[in-house]
Amino acid sequence: MDPRPVKAPSQSGWNPSSFGLDKQGIKVQHAYWNLSAGEIYEHVMRRNEGQVAHLGPLVVNTGQHTGRSPNDKFIVREASSEKHVWWGKVNREISAENFERIYQKVLAHIAQREMYVQDCFAGAAPEYRVPIRVVTEYAWHSLFARHMFVRPDWETQASHHTPEFTVINTPSLMADPATDGTTSGTFILMNFARKVILIGGTSYAGETKKSIFTLLNYLLPLRNTLSMHCSANIGKGGDTAIFFGLSGTGKTTLSADPERRLIGDDEHGWSDTGVFNFEGGCYAKVINLSPEAEPDIYACTRRFGTVLENVVMDQTTRRLDLDSNALTENTRAAYPISYIPNYEPSGQGGHPSNIIMLTADAFGVLPPIAKLTPEQAMYHFISGYTAKVAGTEKGLGKEPSATFSTCFGAPFMVHHPGVYAELLRERIAKHNATCWLVNTGWSGGPYGEGQRMKIAYTRAMVRAALDGSLNQVATEADPIFGVHVPVSCPGVPNEVLKPRNTWRDAAAYDAKANHLAGLFQKNFKQFEAGVSDAVKAAGPKTE
Repeated sequence: MDPRPVKAPSQSGWNPSSFGLDKQGIKVQHAYWNLSAGEIYEHVMRRNEGQVAHLGPLVVNTGQHTGRSPNDKFIVREASSEKHVWWGKVNREISAENFERIYQKVLAHIAQREMYVQDCFAGAAPEYRVPIRVVTEYAWHSLFARHMFVRPDWETQASHHTPEFTVINTPSLMADPATDGTTSGTFILMNFARKVILIGGTSYAGETKKSIFTLLNYLLPLRNTLSMHCSANIGKGGDTAIFFGLSGTGKTTLSADPERRLIGDDEHGWSDTGVFNFEGGCYAKVINLSPEAEPDIYACTRRFGTVLENVVMDQTTRRLDLDSNALTENTRAAYPISYIPNYEPSGQGGHPSNIIMLTADAFGVLPPIAKLTPEQAMYHFISGYTAKVAGTEKGLGKEPSATFSTCFGAPFMVHHPGVYAELLRERIAKHNATCWLVNTGWSGGPYGEGQRMKIAYTRAMVRAALDGSLNQVATEADPIFGVHVPVSCPGVPNEVLKPRNTWRDAAAYDAKANHLAGLFQKNFKQFEAGVSDAVKAAGPKTE
């Protein structure tokens, strides 16, 4: 931060830290510290940032940006982190000079404004957590941060909270690409040396969440801890399960199981002692949410304190229309994890017994569930195949598009994918975890012809995998994808388990399956030099 002395700003709120903004070289007109949800609601109403819906959730509109802006994210190239970063399309570089120019613009921008501060932690495990500070221009962004990250103990920690990293979020400030080295007026800039993250030109709150995830993806592997884009829960017997998957594949839905305690819905670490949540809240997609299929998450959309992004609301009755995509497919709800009835308060669990890799196959050819060998698990983890759902990123059209996102989270991975893959391989071998591939996508044909897999079937298959039932069922190797498909599963028609049987035209299925197998092979060529022959051989085979 800027080392020059700054006069302490006027401030109010709950237990402001003795390590104030002035000690970071940050000047603001007034700082509101650690405001509660009720206080923030009052600020949101006064500033006309959002509206209160029926039963109390806060509804906000993020404007032009209803999803992430991956082309506007940059990492500062500097000596302390340069050798660790996998530079390229995902981790794009910006110079220290351009960062400094934008940083000074940010400081000047907030100097005459009221700003909101939330002091919190990234990481539930005390030995791995990172103290962070989130400084926001919008009041509702402060509520989002309060929900999303781990809150300190207000009595013993907040008053002397010293952030290791600080996020400054200024949606109304735009960069100048001609002079600042950005691609547009939007910017998400990470400086590991200065320990500052700058976000501007976008109101989408997910940028704050994913910037902290990116930060932990950089820090934790350096401490021999695997960072993962996954959800996690614990069974009644104490067994932990993790669910890898990109947005829209069902991580949040499937991990919010009434029969299991939720550790977290999106981001976790796997250390020498077990799994721990990075966050203190959930950020769930709510498009087409129903009380029958997803009762716990649905209930959260009807609670005071929940932040609803871009959800359509009747202006007269203030009732929500969760089925409407008038603003975006990527409607979101942010709420504390404690809103889920059956959650794990510690945010921690043991070493996983089961690892589930979720995909939403738009081609409709992958089996709905299959057991993976360790080598197949590595292959699919490195591949990270799914279908991006419309609206999760700026620029996507109405239809899903097939994509490969290594480690099921390529946009947020800082190190080379091999770093994360090797950490996963070591842990699977050491703790004898069983790995599964679960397709929550299409059956009976590709997108536009087939139907999305019934959530009731997926839940039945996942529960059978986690309770050990499927371990007793015979399997058959898929002739193209090689994965081991159970011949039966309680609560699921046998024909559903073999996707070829659900298509009217078997030859059309074969052609589409071979096409997808070819896409796997083409994508994996970039990783072949860094993996064993056994992993290379574990991929699909075209016929």
